[in-house]
Amino acid sequence: MPIYHKLGQLPHTRHTVFEKPAGGLYYEQLFGTIGFEGTSSLMYHLRRPTMVKEVLGATDVTPKIAVEKNIKARLLKGFQVAPQDDYLAARTPVLVNGDVHVSLAAPRQSLTSYFYKNADADELLFIHRGPGTLRTQLGNIRFEPGDYLLIPRGVIHQIDFDTADNRLLITESFHPIYTPKRYRNHFGQLLEHAPYSERDYKLPGALETHDELGDFVIKIKKQGVLHELLYPSHPFDVVGWDGYNYPYGMNIRDFQPITGKVHQPPPVHQQFETKAFVVCSFVPRLFDYHPQAIPAPYHHSNIDSDELIYYVDGDFMSRNNIAPGHLTLHPGGIPHGPAPGAYERSIGKTGTDEWAVMIDTFRPLMLTEAAMALDDGAYYKSWLEPLI
Repeated sequence: MPIYHKLGQLPHTRHTVFEKPAGGLYYEQLFGTIGFEGTSSLMYHLRRPTMVKEVLGATDVTPKIAVEKNIKARLLKGFQVAPQDDYLAARTPVLVNGDVHVSLAAPRQSLTSYFYKNADADELLFIHRGPGTLRTQLGNIRFEPGDYLLIPRGVIHQIDFDTADNRLLITESFHPIYTPKRYRNHFGQLLEHAPYSERDYKLPGALETHDELGDFVIKIKKQGVLHELLYPSHPFDVVGWDGYNYPYGMNIRDFQPITGKVHQPPPVHQQFETKAFVVCSFVPRLFDYHPQAIPAPYHHSNIDSDELIYYVDGDFMSRNNIAPGHLTLHPGGIPHGPAPGAYERSIGKTGTDEWAVMIDTFRPLMLTEAAMALDDGAYYKSWLEPLI
């Protein structure tokens, strides 16, 4: 859960008259989730947020599935996704199901010529390369490599990149994304045993309030279709807001790993959760302190979930021949574990220097046509070794 936050000008009491200095009223909008039961924020606009000048067209962006039912472990070479200028065109879905779409992207240019809103899914952006600024109607967030940016569904936004060398891992969740429940008390505050705290949040600041008329294009993604709408006023016309429903960020480097006497299971690395999948962060950490501990993970079966790992940097101790931008898929139904030699060579090691993002889904993932173009084709055989 995010924390209560506010920016700009607000009336003393909600749902009451809020007058502009020169006369007229600001327009209040409840920006909420799960009907009227989920998190929400109250925004105050210069103009009615309901005005639509024209619906210009629609483009089907449904991912094209190549493998619907998969049992093969895969390695996708993510940096082979070709850079593209346009931010939305650069987003390349690779692994999808009815709960989540995972995409890779290498946008070269900032998103400035139009605005974007995902009306179906929360978006979790992991910034692998390229600093910049996320600009929204609820304020701006500076980001840097290693940042997670959580953009709730319905947030209108643009992105300014500082460079042309940008690499993103994008998770679109059709279920709300939260911090893990076990990290929070019944008030919603993060507990002492949580691997991060509210102090680590990057909250929106620098609220932009544009009093502009003209033609403003907003591309809205809904039901696998990208709709293009024309608005007569600038969508960033909020003079103030408060609440709990807003974009925020946190950096993977602020994740404080939980270690133990023997190897700890993947849930200790958890950063976010939904009812359909979890997101974990692997970061540099000390290894187990039992004198006979085997630091490498034990072999385990993903009977009820698919495991996706996106490799960011460092030396991932349980794998061989892994590089930044690689993405592995270990499907449910068959066991997986450390690569040959990794189990043995981990003994006696005192720590690891690895950075990775893991997504475990509770329903099987399908591979897109774009994913097959990145597949090395041989990863599923990487555990073979001579039998004695």
